Amino acid sequence: MTDPAQSGGSGEGTPPTSVSGVLVVDKPAGWTSHDVVAKVRRITGVRRVGHAGTLDPAATGVLVLCLGAATRLVQYLEGLRKTYEATVLFGVETDTWDSSGTIVSQRDAGALKLTELQGILPRYTGDIMQVPPMYSALKRQGTPLYRLARRGEEVERDPRPVTISSMDVLRWDQQRLSLRIVCSKGTYIRSLAHDIGQDAGTGACLEVLRRTAIGHFTLEQAHTLEELEQHGAWLGLLQSSAQALAHLPRRSLSEEEVAELRYGRPVSLAGVEGTELLCAVDSAGRLVALVGRDQRTGMWRPEKVFGL
Repeated sequence: MTDPAQSGGSGEGTPPTSVSGVLVVDKPAGWTSHDVVAKVRRITGVRRVGHAGTLDPAATGVLVLCLGAATRLVQYLEGLRKTYEATVLFGVETDTWDSSGTIVSQRDAGALKLTELQGILPRYTGDIMQVPPMYSALKRQGTPLYRLARRGEEVERDPRPVTISSMDVLRWDQQRLSLRIVCSKGTYIRSLAHDIGQDAGTGACLEVLRRTAIGHFTLEQAHTLEELEQHGAWLGLLQSSAQALAHLPRRSLSEEEVAELRYGRPVSLAGVEGTELLCAVDSAGRLVALVGRDQRTGMWRPEKVFGL
């Protein structure tokens, strides 16, 4: 993989008119999420590119990118549940809480047993409060915490609510615990590794992290940057906006209903129950609008209209 600092793109030139859609990328280690966004801009020639959930530079795996008008979907995708495979190394603590940092403490974890860890893990499932690491992009009075950390400063961080839906043991081998974790937006797996290590009495850091899914976007759908560069292959790998919103209930509209929504007018959609947000598509399955239910009138009002 080329160094992310290098600027060479694929030379694909001007993108097709009005490109809009979603690419699922398998982010390589050593790249920031911003590096990947910049690379995809160069590959595709599309300037409007955003991601729906960042990954640490050392982490690999699923990074969902929205291109063109599909950048308007980011807020509906970034809250999807995340699935990770993580390896926690016990007996080693670092300043970043992962293996990329400077070692600050080492202890013998040779006597640690899996049964002990199986007694600890349930403390970190369900709705929990989590303290983010100092090496994070969260800000304190406008300054990112990682900048303060690099200056040797450590500040109090307020615990934040996160949800760990499940945490399953995959392997236990020589002080390394591999886990599959399903969690909410905003969860720091580095914090999870650090906290489990503290409870185990040995300390720990996150050694390896791979994101295997964001909601319905999986590694099986993900493509490497090299694959995207091959002779304009990226265009055939785009998912439509309607496909990207597969987690939302949808309703196919009549031509009259499509026209009403595109004028910003509410429509009555009989028989829709159990949801407050609906993906409205036309007869060809193209995304027309995201509509929300008006609690007062029961009508469905457009929150965002597409394809004007």
